[in-house]
Amino acid sequence: MALREAVGKLSPELLERYVFKRVGVRDPSVLVGPAYGEDSAIIDMGGFVLVAHSNPITEAVERIGWLAVHVACNDVAVRGARPRWLLPVILLPEGCPEREIDVITAQIDEAAREVSAMVVGGHTERTPRLERPIISMTAIGKAPKDRFVRTGGARPGDVIIMTKGAAIEGTAILAMDFADELARAGVPEEVLEGARSFMAEISVVPEALALAEIGVSSMHDPTEGGLLGGLAEIAYASGRFLEVWEERALVRPETRALCAALAIDPLKLISSGCLLATLPGERLEEAERALAEVGVDWVIIGHVRDGPPGLLVHRADGRLERVGRFVEEELARLWADVGKRK
Repeated sequence: MALREAVGKLSPELLERYVFKRVGVRDPSVLVGPAYGEDSAIIDMGGFVLVAHSNPITEAVERIGWLAVHVACNDVAVRGARPRWLLPVILLPEGCPEREIDVITAQIDEAAREVSAMVVGGHTERTPRLERPIISMTAIGKAPKDRFVRTGGARPGDVIIMTKGAAIEGTAILAMDFADELARAGVPEEVLEGARSFMAEISVVPEALALAEIGVSSMHDPTEGGLLGGLAEIAYASGRFLEVWEERALVRPETRALCAALAIDPLKLISSGCLLATLPGERLEEAERALAEVGVDWVIIGHVRDGPPGLLVHRADGRLERVGRFVEEELARLWADVGKRK
């Protein structure tokens, strides 16, 4: 029986059936290739590893060029690699004006300078039957061979930490792309303005590189599927059982307000800007110092346990939610609902 798929990332079942096994000629220098939860390839280059990641931006309109750079670079940095090179594929709607091309490429240039990376190639075109711009960004970096980090490295006894807040990217996107709907729902303009400012916090490169230095067991940048999607990917990629508490998670007032207005779960809303990491308890003091040096807030939200792979969430209302490998992205669902109403 065919699987019914929502808009957004394909389910693990379809990825395993049609993507992960179809990789051409296997290369022994590839230390991490296509796999569930492992968003970046890691390739042995002798004295170092090359880390490469590609990521599409399909659900945002405002600041799309800037966002594409930072989201792709995040997934390189969480492997312990500093992003160095960028290759954007920019797909534009038919009739896209020159001014819009200018804005998008200026945003890419701005963000690339912020992470000290260079655009070294890519592709740009006007594409038929496209409603809004789409960018697929590839970011490449280098890491020491003995210090790269995997998503699937969590170990029993580790603590789970998160930085900054859940749904940072999603909150900013909602405030920019759904401002009219939110205003009609009664969200004050000052709350929307505060939410839009979250976009400046999308990068996790500084904190990811700082934590890689002290030695964490796993790191992940939760994107589609939000905080719970990212935690599920750590759990199932590591083959571990994760237990977390909703009330411990960092969720900012602006995020709560916008999500309540649109009936969205903030823990399942796209969350670039938040960093998830697992590490032994004895390294928490080092982590605290490292994160303080880069000025990042963080909290402990749970623990890695012995047991079969899975994710258990203690909801604030007392419910226990067992999360599977696939978490539907709330923003994709919202875009689909908007399309149905047109």
